[in-house]
Amino acid sequence: MPEVPRRIFVKQVATAAAAVATNPIWSNRSLGAQAEDNGIALAIATICVDGFGAHRHKPSFEFIPQLGYRNVEFNLWYPDLIVPDYIDSLKERCQQTGLTPISIQGSGFGGEGRTGVIKDLSHKLVLLDRCEQLGCRILKCTGSRRGTAGGLKSIIEVLRELAPVAEAKGIQVALENHANNTLERIGDYEEIFAAIDSPKVGMCLDTGHFEGVSVDLGEVVDTFRERILHIDLKDCRERGKGHDTVPFGQGVTDFDGFLTHAINAGYRGYLVIEQAWTELKGDWVNDLKAARNRFEKWER
Repeated sequence: MPEVPRRIFVKQVATAAAAVATNPIWSNRSLGAQAEDNGIALAIATICVDGFGAHRHKPSFEFIPQLGYRNVEFNLWYPDLIVPDYIDSLKERCQQTGLTPISIQGSGFGGEGRTGVIKDLSHKLVLLDRCEQLGCRILKCTGSRRGTAGGLKSIIEVLRELAPVAEAKGIQVALENHANNTLERIGDYEEIFAAIDSPKVGMCLDTGHFEGVSVDLGEVVDTFRERILHIDLKDCRERGKGHDTVPFGQGVTDFDGFLTHAINAGYRGYLVIEQAWTELKGDWVNDLKAARNRFEKWER
């Protein structure tokens, strides 16, 4: 896309979005996504209950209220889930069940060549609109498999255009790390944040995926304390052996040590339970109830 028309497009979108600019507490950079009263709040991701299947969130609305969670991150990976009518149905079902949508997880960044980047930008602009429609202020996406879909270069190119729109809308774009992914290690984030200095673009720190590639969680907090917007909690069976999620307490993650360090460093935002398997396994209902009991002490 030629440089001048692209800039004009971004300016037009950002100007239109400014008409719905949000609460001033979102205008300043801070560690964390400002959960409710500027503190720490527990949430759960729908993939804990839906798995990775196309269930249109039916299991989530059935089980999450029973599990005792209120704040919910909605996974919108499938095309029929990002149309406006479906978002309206999510809002209605949240009202009926007493759930609060706090974030959207969309499919990952990545696009090969000019056409791929334009398509990826268009998709992420739609997701920002869906966040706005649903009433949540966090969009979470990971990248693509390492070495594919344009790598970090394409993510940076999309973020250059996406960041001004996110800023105008007051929505955080949280880039989630993932084992064997373009977003995997400290150096990947250093490259992105060197190019994109926006208060609305930062990291979703996923404990299990960093453990899976032997990245020290304390080092991540120390390096990116001003760019961590969102935290996903999952336990990993072994360090350095790839992503292998196990029920909380059965893996290697020192959650008390990590959360103490993150909160002392200034993290304020959501702690998202994300015990995520392609298909649910074991005593998952009681696992998720136990996770709520384990982590609710951190709410403040």
